[in-house]
Amino acid sequence: MGRVAFPYVPGLLAFRELPTVLAALASLSADPGLVVCDGYGQAHPRRFGLASHLGVVTGLATVGVAKNPFTFTYEQPGPHRGAVSPLLDGAGEEVGRAVRTQDGVKPVFVSVGHRVSLDNACAHTLRLAPGFRLPESTRRADALCRRALREAVGAGFGTSV
Repeated sequence: MGRVAFPYVPGLLAFRELPTVLAALASLSADPGLVVCDGYGQAHPRRFGLASHLGVVTGLATVGVAKNPFTFTYEQPGPHRGAVSPLLDGAGEEVGRAVRTQDGVKPVFVSVGHRVSLDNACAHTLRLAPGFRLPESTRRADALCRRALREAVGAGFGTSV
C-alpha cells in the first residue's frame, strides 16, 4: 500500500503507480526475475506504458498484461487456450497480442515491457494463467488490494446501493 501522489489520468498510469511498485520491489529479498504488470508496455499510445517504465527504471524484465485493448484493434483469437491474434495500432503495427488464456473466455492483452520478446511475454502469460483468465500474480494482487480497500473504508465497500 502507498500514498497516491498523482491523479488518475488515462495513459499516464505509470506516474500514479510506479512509486508504490518501486517501494514493494525494494522490500523483496530476492530478484523477482520477471514482473507482470496489470497494464501495458509497448501497447500504449506513447509506446511506453507502466510495464515499460518499470522495466527501464529497475532494469528488470517486465511484461504488460491488460484486461482491455485500450485504443487498439484486434481480431478475436481462436476459442481455445493459447490462441493469439495481433493487437494493432491505427497504422497496422503490432504492438502486442490478444491471448486466450482459457477456452471460451475473453482474451487478455499482452505487450512487451522491457527485456522480454513478445513471444516470451505471451508464453509467460499462458504459464501464469493455468486455471483462470488473468495471471495468478495479477489475480492474487487484485484480491489483496480489494481486501485492503475493504479494511480501509469499512464493511460498506463492495455492497450494492
